[in-house]
Amino acid sequence: MVGVYVMLGSVITTTVAQALPQALPGCPDKCGNLTIPYPFGIGVNCYMEGFDITCNTSTEPPTALWGDINVTGFSLDEAEMQVLQYIARDCYDKQGNNTYNNDPWLSVPPPFTISDTKNKFFAVGCDTYALFKGFRGEERYITGCLSLCDSPDSVDQDSCSGVGCCQTNIPVGMNNRTVELGSYNNHLDIWDFNPCSYAFIGEEGKFKFSNKTFQELDKLEKVPMVLNWAIGVEKDPCDEAQKRQDYVCKGNSTCVNPINRSGYVCKCKEGYEGNPYHPNGCQDIDECSLPNINPCTNGTCSNLPGSHTCLCPTGYTIDSVNGTSCLKNPPRSNNNSLKISVGVIAAFFVLLVVFFCLYCGMKRRQFKKQQEKFFKQNGGLFLRQQLASYNGSVDAATIFTEEELKKATNNYNEESKIGEGGYGVVYSGNLSADHHNKVVAIKKSKVSAPITETQSLEFVNEVIVLSQIHHKNVVRLLGCCLETQTPILVYEYISHGTLHDHIHRKDNKYPRLPLDLRLKIAADTAEALSYLHHYTEPPIIHRDVKAMNILLDQKYTAKVADFGASKLVPDQDEGQLSTLVQGTLGYLDPEYLQSQILTEKSDVYSFGVVLVELITSQKALSSNKKSEVDRNLANAFVRAMKESRLNEILDAEIAKEGEGFEKVVETVADLANRCLRLRGEERPSMKEVAVELGGLLKIMGKDSDEGKADFKRSPQETDHLLGSPANFVVDISSAEYDHSMQTQHIQMVKPYGVADS
Repeated sequence: MVGVYVMLGSVITTTVAQALPQALPGCPDKCGNLTIPYPFGIGVNCYMEGFDITCNTSTEPPTALWGDINVTGFSLDEAEMQVLQYIARDCYDKQGNNTYNNDPWLSVPPPFTISDTKNKFFAVGCDTYALFKGFRGEERYITGCLSLCDSPDSVDQDSCSGVGCCQTNIPVGMNNRTVELGSYNNHLDIWDFNPCSYAFIGEEGKFKFSNKTFQELDKLEKVPMVLNWAIGVEKDPCDEAQKRQDYVCKGNSTCVNPINRSGYVCKCKEGYEGNPYHPNGCQDIDECSLPNINPCTNGTCSNLPGSHTCLCPTGYTIDSVNGTSCLKNPPRSNNNSLKISVGVIAAFFVLLVVFFCLYCGMKRRQFKKQQEKFFKQNGGLFLRQQLASYNGSVDAATIFTEEELKKATNNYNEESKIGEGGYGVVYSGNLSADHHNKVVAIKKSKVSAPITETQSLEFVNEVIVLSQIHHKNVVRLLGCCLETQTPILVYEYISHGTLHDHIHRKDNKYPRLPLDLRLKIAADTAEALSYLHHYTEPPIIHRDVKAMNILLDQKYTAKVADFGASKLVPDQDEGQLSTLVQGTLGYLDPEYLQSQILTEKSDVYSFGVVLVELITSQKALSSNKKSEVDRNLANAFVRAMKESRLNEILDAEIAKEGEGFEKVVETVADLANRCLRLRGEERPSMKEVAVELGGLLKIMGKDSDEGKADFKRSPQETDHLLGSPANFVVDISSAEYDHSMQTQHIQMVKPYGVADS
């Protein structure tokens, strides 16, 4: 087989590179036809240590030797050296006797290693196993392959795949090797066409196998293989090597850390060529003078250090993609078309921005007009006029803007929500510095329903009166916002829960209230209602007194809240007001429910139910009672008092609180019983109730003005400012009242405006 291997030869191939000096000045740069590039060299002071080459001139042509190894080529770019190595042979005669066997070895000193990327280990023969043994430092490695076949026709043609020929990779970084060959049957069955086995490390891509390879290898003594090399014996990375005086990379070159090798190598920078180890360094490539190459199409080439540039004639522009050719400019008309297109797009964009700004301005004006419309519709002008008439003589209501309330609640953020009822949502909010950074409760209606002019005047009058109530036991109305379809109310913020929550231990988060604290809360509430009935002008009837509408502050001072159902009593001799029935089941005055005549005694009845809740800890209405009569707490209490069964209905814990409390509880029960009488004229007034409860507190050694700041519980912010969705208006034109059941035909209707919950 002619040409089993093709020799590599010198790597320097370009005309320019061949003209550049490769050896040190005064040193020979040739051995026969082979160029010897520095750091290799021939003669004293002509090479770097470990890179000395001897030129054997006794052969024709002369041969380069590195030690006793025949060198056939160099590659500075890849830091490689091509050498010739002996082939291992294992031969037998016809009787199976071994006639020849050699185990060639190779040892190379660091920083030279056998290239694992350019070489393969080959074994050739039809009764062959071959081993490759080597060392990487002190570590030993063994690899090999096996090849068997029966006839020359059975071998794989042009493929070293295991039949007649096998190959395998070699380990990384090997610096010596030994090849051993053996046979399983001493070639007895295949001696006539394959008496010998062969093994060698050879350069990959240069060897081609066929069924004639057996004869060709018999005539061949050595094959080419590739060695790697680097500068430096130990691992010598570039960042460390560049700091030393013996750094060898010269001008216009760069240092490279080769993969899986010790030391470093040098390479010419892009746009330069030559020998990066030579004192002259790498030289600029004049791209403009390369033969048969025009790097600047349609232009003039101008050389630059490491690169070049193209000068384009008039009417041409440099190609922005590759920068190596000149492109003819497009016709002027195309440029005009582009400019027109850009202008149209820009004009359209400007118009779009203008229209958007106009649209936003129009929406803002529409929103402002709508706010003004709602403000007038909700009686804002009348309220403003009334407030101005006071001329600062009293602390009247504040008219808030919608923007102020949005800012206070972070645009009614869910995190600001503290409660929600059937008709509205309450948010906590922090007002601006203009309002002294006050924390308030903002009640916003869920429903949007316009109100009539009459209703708006009634609403404004009630806001003015209620906002002027300054009493320690009344939650103060601070003001309102009239710029929404349904007005928004702003109240004093009370965050310690409702009496209902504390009595009935909501979610088990509240401690039990002792009797003396219950009486103090009752006295505070009675004081508030007495004030509303007897000391305001005009008098105010709450109409929805219940435990849910009595709030507690941090000192457990009672605050009467939710004037959504309140009514101002006009100046009339009878002191009565005819109105649709409104309130909460379980607390409703039966006389008011039947006659629709509202008096202060209606609040007295509702307060009587609260007193019963305080001493029994039971709810005003309870659906889990077996008897329908007992489901209404007021009915059950009145019947228990009549039958002298008070102890059966009292809170058992209250009876255990101490000696002497029985008389106080009986007195409170008697007071509650009188408040719950069917005829209003038989009930005491709230002034009388307040006096009696104050007297009881003094008997117990308590003052109704005392606080109980040390009475601890877990803070709970609830929906106590919302009022109850159980508020209703009752049409009783055909209703028949049954006191024992307190039931009637009820028509559920939302009360007018936002004063209703």
